[in-house]
Amino acid sequence: MDVLDRDKLPFPKSLPEFQRLFPDDGACAAWLEKARWPDGFACPRCGVVGDPFRFTTRPVILMCRSCRRQTGLMVGTAMERSHIPLSVWFWAAYLVASQTTGISAVQLQRQLGLTRYETAFGLLHKLRAAMARPDQDRIGGQSGQHVEVDETWIGGRTRGEGRGTHHKTLVVAAVEVRHREPGTGQDRRRNGRYAGRVRLAIGADRSAGALGGFVQSAVEPGTLVITDDWSGYNGLQGGGYDHHAIAQCGDPEVSEEFLPIVHLVFSNLKAWLNGIHHGVSAKHLQAYLNEFTFRFNRRFYPFNAFRSLLGIASDIEAPTFAELYSGQWTHHTISSGCMP
Repeated sequence: MDVLDRDKLPFPKSLPEFQRLFPDDGACAAWLEKARWPDGFACPRCGVVGDPFRFTTRPVILMCRSCRRQTGLMVGTAMERSHIPLSVWFWAAYLVASQTTGISAVQLQRQLGLTRYETAFGLLHKLRAAMARPDQDRIGGQSGQHVEVDETWIGGRTRGEGRGTHHKTLVVAAVEVRHREPGTGQDRRRNGRYAGRVRLAIGADRSAGALGGFVQSAVEPGTLVITDDWSGYNGLQGGGYDHHAIAQCGDPEVSEEFLPIVHLVFSNLKAWLNGIHHGVSAKHLQAYLNEFTFRFNRRFYPFNAFRSLLGIASDIEAPTFAELYSGQWTHHTISSGCMP
């Protein structure tokens, strides 16, 4: 369950409020305990629910009064195996969640006073691992709404190799299209349409199996799906979707009429990658797609994203710095298996 549903957890709306809520590691530990066990501490070993022993000098450790087993608050979270103080983790999560455009590793290092860039880089990737929900549901499935699906290429300009898509990475997106209520301030923009939830993933290729597999994993069956007329989407009708293929023929007015929202998402994604992070490597691109998805889907709840981020982190595994560069770690992504 998303932590947004937990009304008992406070969240800071400003820096002074953050300092009042989380003045030290003890306050952070109390918040994290309530996030992990909203109905009271339940011992992972014996299952007894009750108030545990707490240690002033070790606020991240709880001891069951029944079986005397110690439980670490950071165990099983994105913060596990970390030597960074819990208060620094909370500061990092708040900066990441409250900055509308995000924050780079260099900026995070400067803001938190970290001595090494690698510490900030690894910390951010651990938080990005917490941004991808393991039980992420499929979008669409609502009456009166449809989903736009398209793909784009992400990557820098290649010099000396001619035109084409050299060294670029294929990214596929699915975005819900919702409609504003008539009479509102922006109901005339794009005929009252705006973006709902979005799903982004690196695509293996533009084949019917890869594109169809992405749609099947990201979009509820029975949803009205609008794409361009690329042959890779031909199997969607047989896969249980109400598929409408639009022949764009290079006409921007056709794109603006039938696929405006997904193209807007791609535009925002590329501007964000280049403006905040100055480009990213293909190895870690999926992690940045997960962050963009997290921010985009919570853009109407900028401060609640802090609660959601640490709540998701309470039941997910995160990479170590060594795993990030050894190739052992695979960033969470939407399944791209072929359609049956």
